[in-house]
Amino acid sequence: MKRLGARLLVVAVSLLILWAAQRLLEPKYMGRVVEGAFIGEYYQEHTAHDVIFLGDCEVYENISPVVLWREYGITSYIRGSAQQLIAQSYYLLEDVLREEVPDVVVFNVSAMQQYDQENESYNRMTLDGMRWSPAKWKAIEETRVSDEHMVEYVFPILRYHSRWQELEDDDFTYFWNRRQVSHNGYYMRADVRPAGDFPTARRRADYSFDERAWGYLEKMRSLCEKNGITMILMKAPSLYPVWYDEWDRQIADYADEHGLAYINCIQAVDEIGIDFSQDTYDGGMHMNVYGAEKMSRYLGPMLQNVYGVKDRREDPELAAVWEEKCSYYDVCKAEQENEFAETGYLSQFSEE
Repeated sequence: MKRLGARLLVVAVSLLILWAAQRLLEPKYMGRVVEGAFIGEYYQEHTAHDVIFLGDCEVYENISPVVLWREYGITSYIRGSAQQLIAQSYYLLEDVLREEVPDVVVFNVSAMQQYDQENESYNRMTLDGMRWSPAKWKAIEETRVSDEHMVEYVFPILRYHSRWQELEDDDFTYFWNRRQVSHNGYYMRADVRPAGDFPTARRRADYSFDERAWGYLEKMRSLCEKNGITMILMKAPSLYPVWYDEWDRQIADYADEHGLAYINCIQAVDEIGIDFSQDTYDGGMHMNVYGAEKMSRYLGPMLQNVYGVKDRREDPELAAVWEEKCSYYDVCKAEQENEFAETGYLSQFSEE
């Protein structure tokens, strides 16, 4: 019995050491690249959401859930990640449905233009943060690049063991707990860089979307229908990369065929009130906080008046939760505005 106990102790200590090493070596996404933390932050939520947004940077940088709550009482979360593929969006929807059933799902259609992943780091920023479930397993199987292996997702230390030489202060600071970097999935940027000139759009030999992308869009639509969820297709108002008219027509035709709403915000820029000299932080590709707030004020009345999303501000439990979220949002916004005002970055681009 003593020998057995000693062996079990050795095994337990070894597993603890391996766990600690893995915890230390995994990227923390607390520094300059925070996008990898967004997916995992969803599981810290304790109240339900009436609206879920799915997609890539065109959702997590262009919509403010705090404004949707503050001005319309809409509870929402953005399950977005960098270069999120449509298959990943679908499995994230499956993952959401393990936790809650929203009234509305908004899917940003820019993911239709690229089915296969080209960069493992983007996969990691989406998939590492998901909790283990059949949805995560299938998402990895469907979207991993050729030199990725399932075992490296099951045991991340096999992937990140070489990070010993790259460890930074953040790896130790956030070993146990990580700070919140998003606002219900929204990535705030208060700096201003006006839109400039973009390369001329190249003509393409084929404007067809990959059939596998159509397949996952249909799976997403069917899953929403099965669960009584209203699905909305959206194209964010980004000036670049180009969104071809040929792509737009295909999405519009699909929406008409299936009775879905399709909101092309590029065509509604004037109605939204976007000023590309003030409302973007990277030259027109994504909105800054001022543009995201305008986008939210455009979507809010539509979600309520057309799709029946309720105003929850009279709910005391939700009001208390969102009061905290609003306070944190305001603090972060003020800090960023002060930072960019001091460095001259905001005023420099605002004057041009």
